Order: sequence, then structure tokens, then C-alpha cells
Amino acid sequence: MGLMQGLSQMMLQQRGHLFGWVPVCLACGIGCYFTLTFEPALPVLIGLGTGAWMLIWAQRFLPETISPLVVALALGLIGFDLAALRAHAVGGPVLGWRYYGAIEGRIVGIDRSQSDALRLTLDRVVLDRVSRARTPARVRVSLHGDQSHSIAAEPGLRVMTTGHLSPPSGPVEPGGFDFQRHAWFARLGAVGYTRTPVLGVAVASHGRAGLLVLRVRMAASARVQAALEGDIGGFATAITTGDRSAISQTALFDLRASNLAHLLAISGLHMGLLSAVVFGALRLVLSLIPWVALRWPTRSIAAAGALIAATGYLALSGGNVATERAFVMVAVALGALMLGRRALSLRAVAIAATIVLTLRPEALMGPGFQMSFAATTALVAVFGWLREADLSLGPKWLAPAVATFISSAVAGLFTAPVGAAHFNSIAHFGLIANLLSVPLMGLLVMPAAVAALVMAPLGLDHLPLWIMGLGLRWILGVAAFVADLDGARGHVKGPGVWVLPLMALGFLWLLLWQGRLRFAGIAAVVWAFVLWHQAARPAVLIADSGNLVGIMTAQGRALSKAKGAGFVARNWLENDGDGVEQEEAAARWGPSMRIGGQEIIHLSGKRAAAAFGGCTAGQIVVSSVKIDRNIGDCVILDPAHLRKTGAIAMSINNGQLEMQTARQMAGTRLWTQWPDR
Repeated sequence: MGLMQGLSQMMLQQRGHLFGWVPVCLACGIGCYFTLTFEPALPVLIGLGTGAWMLIWAQRFLPETISPLVVALALGLIGFDLAALRAHAVGGPVLGWRYYGAIEGRIVGIDRSQSDALRLTLDRVVLDRVSRARTPARVRVSLHGDQSHSIAAEPGLRVMTTGHLSPPSGPVEPGGFDFQRHAWFARLGAVGYTRTPVLGVAVASHGRAGLLVLRVRMAASARVQAALEGDIGGFATAITTGDRSAISQTALFDLRASNLAHLLAISGLHMGLLSAVVFGALRLVLSLIPWVALRWPTRSIAAAGALIAATGYLALSGGNVATERAFVMVAVALGALMLGRRALSLRAVAIAATIVLTLRPEALMGPGFQMSFAATTALVAVFGWLREADLSLGPKWLAPAVATFISSAVAGLFTAPVGAAHFNSIAHFGLIANLLSVPLMGLLVMPAAVAALVMAPLGLDHLPLWIMGLGLRWILGVAAFVADLDGARGHVKGPGVWVLPLMALGFLWLLLWQGRLRFAGIAAVVWAFVLWHQAARPAVLIADSGNLVGIMTAQGRALSKAKGAGFVARNWLENDGDGVEQEEAAARWGPSMRIGGQEIIHLSGKRAAAAFGGCTAGQIVVSSVKIDRNIGDCVILDPAHLRKTGAIAMSINNGQLEMQTARQMAGTRLWTQWPDR
């Protein structure tokens, strides 16, 4: 009886605070779907959905102490089904082999790869000698080589070229980032490259609203770059139109090393600043008209105008996932203002998270969702505590600076673990860089951007763009200065699979639970950091193509090649928390590499494979080309084998090497493409 009374009293404390758990429960169900290694059958999904609604109906007849737990279970089942429904809804053909030949399609996306190559995303694809049923709905082609004779890329233009396509690749190591899943939800059925010029065929006769918006975006981007040259223009187009193709890799590195890369993404900061500028300007104008100020709800009208501006910004920026997420947050806040409610509250954050998870459940698995909602939730909670405690931020002239410092510190503190887990790096001087840059975004850059948008139809946008350029020049200068400081960037190893979920649940428990039991969330966060610290990296890593092998040594991971497979090498080293370049890691590779009682031999290329005499027991031979399996009594891992297993990781257990494959970790899902054994 005492236990039930205690439980009843504890649940009564949660009255009025349970809505914040709605997105948490949905996220738990979504996370369970994505961690499966098999695809649930349709009857199972129907059964889970039916069970969820039965639980929601039945909870009305249950005691108040149990009812919230039943609803939480139902929400988890709904989240599971939402993720499955979304995965099936976006499905399409995926290329099942390496293709070389003619590629024809309509341009629906233009961006740049990490190697700074222009990339075209095509739909309405036609491939030579490939039936329509097996042709991907969308493909992405990087333009390499001499493209001086290529036609200028224009949204809606139908183009053709000759190039290479292949299925989206799997993780570079078991448990790593799954590009196949990312491509599935982006509706990309193949990726590749071309070295031949891209020729125009015809402008698509039947356009759509998305292409019209893309044309407007590209035209606006060109206009901004004509007024602001170099990285300043590239920065300006990135925050106004979402086009990052004009900013250099050097500037990108500086922004990442100084923890200012978030300023490039059109996220909650930019959407919030733009909405705040429009809201403040409209309310000021309306308040200057006494008849209007006394009779009309100026705050609601200003909020409505800011929402219209935010909607236009969403369309102009291309409407990617991060921008959609930011728009939902701002729309909820402005809607609260129009209804006379508090704009920023944990309830508003929960509403926004619920909407995003319902529309795009896959966003949960990405760093953008995790970092933005971690920062927003922490900021709302911290400033809510300050408001409830009636703590002063100092004199009025100093309060904005103190608020900025607190905002930067809180956002940096709560997003740093997520960023470190996904990107394996920490910007040690990021707080300084943000304090010197973020205020300028709100005071100068975004107001100038709004002014340029308003004055552009009159041809008077050069002055606000020039003012905007001054602010962006300062931010790039701060980024370069901070990035050049000794120890500006640290490296951390990748965490285990349960570290981030445990950390997130502990953080949310601390913020959302009412009562002293909330401090159990701190224990969960500490435990997550302990697990992260104890996470062990694989002793051996083998790329799914056989082009690269990495062996952990006392000096760090030794790589079998100094050049080639650079993307894989960079990811392995980053996940190790090792900041060296591939060439330095290759220098660690010795003439004979032995680990766990096995000798690892890597054969790179046809010549090495042809010159190889044979092998014996106790050797593992990794080859980048197919080799004769009768060369000796050893383990042979060549492309024919690796295509079926994906990347391989080996760990030492009781002095022996144990193998784990990407196929075992990822399983067989809608988005995985594994050849039959």
C-alpha cells in the first residue's frame, strides 16, 4: 500500500507536465524501428497500430497512476508505425549493380560534394537498357574533370551525360553512418559521377512549384554573389537561399574548427532572428499609429506578419529538413503569441518536436534534429528557471550581453556531446567564437538580409547587402583567427550505440520530471559518459571494397595505403579520435602486420594480386580485386566476399580475432542492398 501511495503521489506531481513526454515516447518507438535488423511484416504493423489505439481507449478506465504509462506505451507503438509508414512511403527502385552508360534526367537539385565538385540531382531518370521499373526515381551525379563545355546547370533543365552510377554505399564500418538509409529517405536510388560534359536536352514541359522556387533561389543566389564576392558572397547565399556551392573548403574548415558552422545552416537561429526582426519592425510601425495601436491587436498582427515572412524564408531556402524543423519551431512560437500564450515554453518545444517526428520520423537519427532540439530545450528550460527564480541579468544596458553569454554557453554545453558523437571533434574555443559572432548575426546580418529582400524589387538591395557583407566578413575573420589558435580543435572517439540515447533520456528526465527523482537523470548522463569513455574501437577494419585495411597499433590506427579510399580513411581515423592525416597513418603500416595471432596481408590492385605467391593458415588476405581462392589455407576477403558482408570489423576476444560485418549490424531492411550469399 505504501508503494502504491508513493507512486500515486509521484504521478500526481506530474499533472500539467506530461505533454512534454509525448515526443519522447514517439522517439522511443521510432528509435526501436530503426534499430531492428529485420523489416517488420505488414500484419505486425497493423497489430501494433491496433494495439496502440486500444490502449488509448482503455486508459480512460484505468487508475490515474497507471493511465499515463499506458498512454506512453501507446505513443511508442504509434512512433514505431509512423517510422515504418514513412519508410514504405518514400520507397523506390534502387540500382542493384554498377552502371556505366548514358544518364538522362531533369535537374531538381544543385549542390557541391565534400570534394567541392558540383553535383546534380536528377529525377525523371532514363538509363540505357534499364527498364522503367528498375530505374531509380532520383540519381545524384558529381561532375568531375573538365566541365568547361557543359551546359550551365539550371533547375528544370533536362540534361544527359555518360557516367558511372552505383547503389548507395553501406557504412564504412559496422555500426557507422548508414548512407543507404539516408539515401532511401532522400529518395536517391543511385549515386555516381561523370567526366564527360553535361549536355542540355530540353527544358521540362511540365514544371512544378518546387522547381519554380528552385529557379528563384538560384537567381537570388546569383544576385547576391554578384554584389558580394568570394567567401562572403558564398556565406550570404548560404544563409539566405541555402546554396552553399560558393563557399570555399578553407572557409568551411575554419567555421567547423571554431564551432561556427551552425551559422551556415538555415536553422532555428536564422529563422528566429528573421522572425524577430520582422515582428519587431511591424510592431514598432503599428505602435507609431495611435488609432491602430489603441484598437487593433498589434502583437498578434505582428506575429502573423512574421509568420508570413518565415514561410517565405522557408520556401526561398529550399525547405530542407533542418529549415523545416526550424520553421515548425518558429511557427509554434508565433502561433502562441497570436493566441496570447507564452511563446517559448517546454510545451511549445514538445509540440514542434511532435510535428517534426510525425512528418519526418527519420529526422530523429540525424545530428540536426538532435542538436537543434537539445539546444532549444536547454535554452527554454534554463531561461524558464531564471524567470521563475526572478533572477536579474544585471543592468538593462548589460542584460542583452549577459543573455547572449548564457545562450551561447548553454547551447554549446548541451550540443557539444551530440556534435562530438557525430563528428568526433570538439571546438575548444567555440564559446569565444560564438560570443564574438552570434550577436552580430542578430544586430546586423539578419536585419540587413530582410532589408535587402524588401528593397530588391526596387533595385536598391546593394546597400543592405554591403552592410550584410561587413558582418559576414567579421564572422569569417573570427572563424579564421580561432581556427588558427593552438589546440582549437580536439578529437574524440566515437561512442557506443547506446551512449546518445541514454544521455538524451537522462537529460530529458532531468528537465521534464517533477520532483526530487528528476536528479536521477544526472546519474544517467554520467553513466553515458562512462560508457563513452570505455568504448573500444575495433582492432581491424576492412573497407567493403577491399581497397583499405586499418589495424590498431600502439601509435594509433595503421592504414595500408597512403592515398586512395580517402573518405573511408578519414572516417576511420575520426571515429578513433585520431586527428592525423591518411599519409601519417599509412606510415605506421609495417612490412608484417600481426594482431590476435593472425597476420593481415593487403593486396591492392591487380599487380599485387598477380604477384602474390600463396598463403598459409594464420593469415588473413584482403584484396581489392578478385583472387583465386585455392592459393592456400587462409582466410580470403576479396570484393566478391565483401559485397555480401559489407565492411568488416575485428575485435580481440581472449586473444583471438572475432569478426563482425556491416550486414550483421544493419540487417536486412528496406534500404539495404545485400547480394545473395
